[in-house]
Amino acid sequence: MTLQQMEYIVAVYRLRHFAKAAEQCGVTQPTLSSMIQKLEDELGLRIFDRTAQPVAPTPAGRLVVEQAWRVLVRANKIKDIVAEAKRSVRGVFKVGILPTIAPYLLPRFFPRLLADHPETDIRVAEMKTEAIKQALARGEIDAAIVADVDGLDHFDMTELYFEQFVAYVAKGDALSAAASVRSADLADSFLWLLDEGHCFRDQIVKFCGLKDGQTSKNVYSLGSIETFMRMVEGGRGTTFIPELALDQLSEAQRRLVRPFALPIPTRRIVLLTTRTFVREAMRSLLADYVRAAVPPRMLSMNNTEQRV
Repeated sequence: MTLQQMEYIVAVYRLRHFAKAAEQCGVTQPTLSSMIQKLEDELGLRIFDRTAQPVAPTPAGRLVVEQAWRVLVRANKIKDIVAEAKRSVRGVFKVGILPTIAPYLLPRFFPRLLADHPETDIRVAEMKTEAIKQALARGEIDAAIVADVDGLDHFDMTELYFEQFVAYVAKGDALSAAASVRSADLADSFLWLLDEGHCFRDQIVKFCGLKDGQTSKNVYSLGSIETFMRMVEGGRGTTFIPELALDQLSEAQRRLVRPFALPIPTRRIVLLTTRTFVREAMRSLLADYVRAAVPPRMLSMNNTEQRV
């Protein structure tokens, strides 16, 4: 049994597809299938039920894969220890990031980081908070850029910046006449809200004391911030956007922005890692580039803001 074979069975387990697993592992499907077959012959059991669609592990195979996963995490930790001893930022480094952060933050720092450090191999995936927590625990990603919310106490957090929420209001909507938006003003408004599971939505709902976003859900489910902005621009309702999105708006779009009345709801953005994380050089590099990419005002909270 080799680490390579363990990598292959974990990939098939995760993707439930031999061809996709082979592509992820950088080998041909026949090579991956042959190596897994050899492992099954060595163990004297079938790890996967190949007749199932999608491919599924057998009951005993699931236990084998879960143990192999633990071994791979520990083996990769050895590589991380060696890299950190050399203060190296080489090698693959996988980062998860919230969909409500990625389109506004990544363009600010990621291209420059890659240009300044071509030796790095940073790979980014957009994921919701719950998926990020699972991926960190399983060693599927090394770190994540998330909003600080409840349920992250067993992870380490590196503070990056603080970001205000702003309202995006359709022209002619009752709220458009106001200079700022109060929570009480939203009670009878048509709101475009993200699905449950997006912490951006949950934070807004909690801060404003909203019951839910059922009205907009009935009209359009599984939306994104960008989609809901187009709905508002089309003349209906109100949605909410993060502060960093403002720099990407046109003059016409900026006229639809309304700040919150004091105190302004503000989220804390952090770099999340496990308690056993050792690649401090890479963590520092990533954090430094993110902080340098946001306005200095956003590096700390002021007395007009309220954490959500």
